Amino acid sequence: MLALSRVHVAHLALLRQLVDAAGSAKELLENASNIQDILPGASPRLGTILSDDSLIDRAEQEAEFIEKNGIKLVCLGDEAYPCRLAECNDAPLVLHSLGNADLNSKRIVSIVGTRHASEYGKELCTNFVADLARFAPGTLIVSGLAYGIDVCAHRAALNAGLPTIGVVAHGLDQVYPTSHRSTAKSMLANGGLLTEFMSRTNPFPQNFVQRNRIVAGISDATVVIESASKGGSLITASLASGYSRECFAFPGRVNDKYSQGCNELVSRNKAALITSAYDFVEAMNWDVPGGQGASQHQTELFPELSPDEAAVMDALREDSDGLQVNQMTVRLNMPVSKLMPLLFEMEMKGYVKAVAGGCYRAMMR
Repeated sequence: MLALSRVHVAHLALLRQLVDAAGSAKELLENASNIQDILPGASPRLGTILSDDSLIDRAEQEAEFIEKNGIKLVCLGDEAYPCRLAECNDAPLVLHSLGNADLNSKRIVSIVGTRHASEYGKELCTNFVADLARFAPGTLIVSGLAYGIDVCAHRAALNAGLPTIGVVAHGLDQVYPTSHRSTAKSMLANGGLLTEFMSRTNPFPQNFVQRNRIVAGISDATVVIESASKGGSLITASLASGYSRECFAFPGRVNDKYSQGCNELVSRNKAALITSAYDFVEAMNWDVPGGQGASQHQTELFPELSPDEAAVMDALREDSDGLQVNQMTVRLNMPVSKLMPLLFEMEMKGYVKAVAGGCYRAMMR
């Protein structure tokens, strides 16, 4: 399988098809000269490529590197291979894993975004992961260890006690970018690094695009936090949709360059709009341990609420679309003269948000 992973074909699904047809990678390589007997219509040139002895020689070298460095080699078909990723027809034949992450964790979320993250984006990412740790403990956070949102997601996961995996575009004999080495080292204790590339493979641009399919395919959902109108994050989101995965995006101001991608995903119905981890957990229909819903946990996030503020929050949580002021006055039996100053103060504290139609929605921090 290691030897086959070095073969470059136009469509990665072809390698999987060949292995299935031959019965095993070993059978395929041993009978490569008769490639058309294995798969009618296969190119004779492909048989020549598969017959190259250097494939096995390089695989043997890599096997020594793997054993020496405590790397786990997970092959397609192994019990430890990510079951979600295996559903994708272009899943890699092998994965090189370093660390202790469960690649088949109950809940897996990929978080991606621009490398030029603003303070707004970083705060969104940090708060989202921290709140997700409360709502869905143990969720595995996946990203690409790149600058910006990626590394922010990894660090937020580490701070929140969530396992996190960095899917890298190179071999595990290096860390790119080098400035993220300390973060990568910390991730090995609660998560780790994952790649389909052998050692001595450098982070070439095309490798980043290729690794994005792993980020998209290994998870239940992909969350985009800040993205320009073009970039790797949108490629990952598109791949996630193609794999029938859930896709979400945080909105941004219409004139912000690195919010254009997220806003376009939402406007074109390629991603669902979320503003908090609460939105996300509700959309995924996840139940937290002990049978408690996310809304019950949300109350714990605001222990300093006054009785009136708590009543407003309870009313707003009953309607995810928000409530108008006149609706709240009826439900709470509270005069407008008292409710409006209360809503203003709660908005300043970040508890509620005014939205279109004169409505207010409960927020989360």
